[in-house]
Amino acid sequence: MESNFVASIIFFLFVFVTLAITYFASKKSNTKENYYAAGEKISGFQNGLAIAGDYMSAASFLGISGLVFLSGFDGLIYSIGFLVGWPIILFLVAEKLKNLGKFTFADVTTIRFKQSKIRALSSISTLITVLFYLIAQMVGAGSLIQILFDLPYDFAIWIVGILMIIYVSFGGMIATTWVQIIKAFLLIFGATVLSFLVLKEFSFSLTNLLDAAVKAHKSGIDILKPGKLVADPISAISLGIALILGTAGLPHILMRFFTVPDAKSARLSAFYATSFIGYFYLLTFIIGFGAIVYLSTNSNYINADGILIGSNNMAAIHLSHAIGGDIFLGFISAVAFATILAVVAGLTLAGASAVGRDLYVYVLNNEKTDEKRELFVSKISSVLIGIVAIFLGIAFEGQNVAFMVGLAFAIAASTNFPVLFLSINWKNLTTNGAFYGGMCGLLITVCLVVLGPTIWVDIFKFDKPIFPYKYPALFSVSLSFLAIFIFSKLDIKNRSKIDDEKFTKMMEKAYLGK
Repeated sequence: MESNFVASIIFFLFVFVTLAITYFASKKSNTKENYYAAGEKISGFQNGLAIAGDYMSAASFLGISGLVFLSGFDGLIYSIGFLVGWPIILFLVAEKLKNLGKFTFADVTTIRFKQSKIRALSSISTLITVLFYLIAQMVGAGSLIQILFDLPYDFAIWIVGILMIIYVSFGGMIATTWVQIIKAFLLIFGATVLSFLVLKEFSFSLTNLLDAAVKAHKSGIDILKPGKLVADPISAISLGIALILGTAGLPHILMRFFTVPDAKSARLSAFYATSFIGYFYLLTFIIGFGAIVYLSTNSNYINADGILIGSNNMAAIHLSHAIGGDIFLGFISAVAFATILAVVAGLTLAGASAVGRDLYVYVLNNEKTDEKRELFVSKISSVLIGIVAIFLGIAFEGQNVAFMVGLAFAIAASTNFPVLFLSINWKNLTTNGAFYGGMCGLLITVCLVVLGPTIWVDIFKFDKPIFPYKYPALFSVSLSFLAIFIFSKLDIKNRSKIDDEKFTKMMEKAYLGK
């Protein structure tokens, strides 16, 4: 197919350019400042574009458009939730994070507390969040390569895994940042052209597009009503909490605020990222409903069982072929694959920094290690995380990628966000309160995810889930805040005047940068 040739050219060009960037970045990634934070030399605009590149993942492009194709209106709950989380980062987190931290968000949460306990908690929650997020990207990559190059799913997973290991272990944050910037530009451009072609067929009228989608979808007018994907209020609220608060707790996003030179640049990063991401999510709405019109009754894209070939995750890819032919299919497919490569690089770096810096330096060695050894451990960790991600991607074949990211957000919202938010804003928070309360949030979330319908029924094949809801955040976030509050109050006798002085100094630095 002509699409395969075009996609191959674009894909190999992207890989060549990004590997060249990685090669040059590797010459500068021999210090902690450069490996973890790109030497703090990324501008606010560049970082905003890189954050958007990190955030506009396979879950956004493939997963959300696939959910809109499947469920109509309800698919948009993900894009709304993803977007609404950004004002929280903009107003509550970005500047304070830059003023207080250096390389990872654990640098912030440990200013007032004992290093080992909080570093252990943050590194564990970071690794679990990263792995859930990586599953989504790997599943998307496997499905995409199956459609595009007719290669086995497992083989595609290995390609992505090996490339991301190269980016992170050699290029660090410098390479990862520029990979994200290139990918963000390509994705926004590709989604804009795809949306333009869809709207052009309907005289640039959303009303005409929605009318056609209602006629084409088997559920008819119901696709414009809530309730198909999220069937009850508890699930809707729970998913919303995960997406909104989880955004402010994602380790690979929080790391990006350390790559800019000052707090003003951090704020600008969040502003630009919000703008790029908001625009992009408007496009996923058009793409999803366009896919309903063009694919729902088209036998070229629907199999004998009435299901979209390659799963609903491939709605945007099939739409690009239906509306733009082989060449446009090749371009969009290559852009989607570039998207996955870039996002997994950022995720792997966050996981590697959690192991190399938080676990190895502070928990296992009590800060008694040199910089070379720390970077060596981080780079080895990136290799191991990449290998684990490959096997998890193979094991979770077929899961909707947006849903898998929703689980990662639930963990970030229930563990990272409460500890980060309260460490900055609550005077009476204690080390034990943060550690035991945060650990409760983490364990509760993981247990509810495992016992819920997706893993207990879909993966483990039991008849009924023990926990009835797909989305646990309403329960896990509430219980996490409550546990942190209770443990801190029980631990109040261990507070001292020194703790109050530390908090006062922390507030001055958070708000004034000094």
